[in-house]
Amino acid sequence: MIELTRLNGSAFHLNALFIEQVQALPDTTITTYHGKKLIVKESETEVLDKITGYYKMIGLAGVHRKVGEQDE
Repeated sequence: MIELTRLNGSAFHLNALFIEQVQALPDTTITTYHGKKLIVKESETEVLDKITGYYKMIGLAGVHRKVGEQDE
């Protein structure tokens, strides 16, 4: 889970595995696999950094690289 902030200032946690898309429209908009759109205060870069940190924490970061290296 990553912690994010709604535009009204309230914090919430989102399961990063459900995030399909992150856009700056200009507000940062997150679209989940379920089609829900969330607008947050954090910048697109901050959200991506939080997602990457979460993936590293649970051991998913670099999985695609390891698979690719085995195929070579």
